[in-house]
Amino acid sequence: MNFLKRFFTGSAAKNKSELKIIRFIIKQFGYRPKKLYLFTQALRHKSVLENKEQILSNERLEFLGDAILDSIVAEFLYEKFKEEDEGYLTKIKSIIVSRKTLESIAHKMQLRDILEYKESRSLRLSTLEGNAFEALVGALFLDGGYDVTKKAIIRHVFRLHLDIAEVLENDIDFKSKLFIWAQKNKIQIDFKIISETHMSNGWIYETEVLLNKQPYGRGIGSSKKESEQNASKETLSLMGEI
Repeated sequence: MNFLKRFFTGSAAKNKSELKIIRFIIKQFGYRPKKLYLFTQALRHKSVLENKEQILSNERLEFLGDAILDSIVAEFLYEKFKEEDEGYLTKIKSIIVSRKTLESIAHKMQLRDILEYKESRSLRLSTLEGNAFEALVGALFLDGGYDVTKKAIIRHVFRLHLDIAEVLENDIDFKSKLFIWAQKNKIQIDFKIISETHMSNGWIYETEVLLNKQPYGRGIGSSKKESEQNASKETLSLMGEI
């Protein structure tokens, strides 16, 4: 009890801003920072720096965190999807480490509440959040090492803020899903335009999917791309994949 009192109110007490950061890291990453200045820097955007030559913003940590996160996700997917090939793993990894996904994670964390930045019309807050998230990963790595960072990302961040099934459902189009399924099952896939109809407001295309040269799903659309997507969706449905 006396230790806690000294920690929060004694000579070694942290100011409110520092305590907010500590609580945030513990809550979101399950980790208590040792070198707090790393995490403070990770949350500092260059817009608040008066001396632009000083390397005090989160840009270098963001660079490091990007590389570390890429490695962690690659290892995570390698272990999770043991039967999938390199093409599938690459596709999924690119989605998880994409700007869209990282910004979504950062938003769910409410990372903007502890970001240090100067408001400007030219700044997109969601981008700042995503970059700061990567910088925090870099800070975690420098403060605790790779294994600690991997544990924090997989057991806390992914568990709390990333639904992989939902990400795959929303971000991979039907044609890509069909190609991944066909590659996994060693099935030849082809698309065949079976009709092109000129209408008063444009063209209507009908596409058929061939699996090992056998016809399966069909789809129509105002473009060849749209008809292929719809044909892929119907084929996946027929194969029980959606």
